[in-house]
Amino acid sequence: MAPSARRLGLWGPPTSTLDWCEENYEVTVYVAEFWNTVSNLIMILPPLFGALQTFRNGLEFRYICSFLGLAAVGVGSWCFHMTLLYEMQLLDELPMIYSTCVFVYCLYECFKQEKTVGLIPITLLFVFSMSVSLVYLQWKEPVFHQVMYGVLVACLVMRSIFIVTWVYPWLRPLCYASLAIFMLGFLLWNIDNIFCEQLRTSRRVLPPGLGVLTQFHAWWHIFTGLGSYLHILLSLQIRSTFLKRRAKVKFLCGVWPTLHIEPQRTS
Repeated sequence: MAPSARRLGLWGPPTSTLDWCEENYEVTVYVAEFWNTVSNLIMILPPLFGALQTFRNGLEFRYICSFLGLAAVGVGSWCFHMTLLYEMQLLDELPMIYSTCVFVYCLYECFKQEKTVGLIPITLLFVFSMSVSLVYLQWKEPVFHQVMYGVLVACLVMRSIFIVTWVYPWLRPLCYASLAIFMLGFLLWNIDNIFCEQLRTSRRVLPPGLGVLTQFHAWWHIFTGLGSYLHILLSLQIRSTFLKRRAKVKFLCGVWPTLHIEPQRTS
């Protein structure tokens, strides 16, 4: 990622180990990377709604933590891209590890009886996340963080595909939609990194309304945020099915997917 031209802004010169392809303080002096910042709303507002709905449905606390973890990533990423400060970078990157550990726990413990707690997987994931944090605080190499995050995502992908292949094949559309959307975001993230100079050149000649569409890191936020949200819905539906609770994906205002759980009937 080539550093953008230095512009004076509210937060001063960047101290982060990463400076993305969006030009710094191009839109306003108050936000270093405007589009990379506001695109995090998709990782903040819908997960907060999902956490509230999960609480109202009386589902397990781990799924509330999943939604809140995704929202925490969105808040951290907002702060990072708004300031480009190293401390805010950690507020973005470390919650990515922690929240994905929660996703892994939910998916690998989905076939246990209700109200059971898997102490062994919790311990392993806690040790993993703390080890990654300690190493990353000492060795400030973004590729290390990216690889560790990739390991967790790979665990989710393998487990999800196994479940929709051998256990609940009728959940394949939701699973593959989540995976495809996430991978599209990953593709755009790579294009943004590799072809940054070409993208910046195109923005200088394109009308502003079209140039913003080349902010591929912002699209990475949008697609991975949606993909992660859909993954939580998939995990919830797997768990609800196992617990014999009727779950159905509905669309809020005909657009945004939500999971509705019918109340349990008492005899």
